Amino acid sequence: MKNNNGWFVAGSGVIVSGLGRYIGGSLGAGITGFGMAQVMLGMLNMLRPTAREG
Repeated sequence: MKNNNGWFVAGSGVIVSGLGRYIGGSLGAGITGFGMAQVMLGMLNMLRPTAREG
């Protein structure tokens, strides 16, 4: 079974970043930064090796 958590976190980060850019201002900048952090963590999660069962 393939682990898709990294894709989900990165995808939701893209959505949050877009929302932050849409809002604008100081609040929008904070939301955009949070979304970019989600994208980065999602990408790092995709690089992490999976634990083998057994």
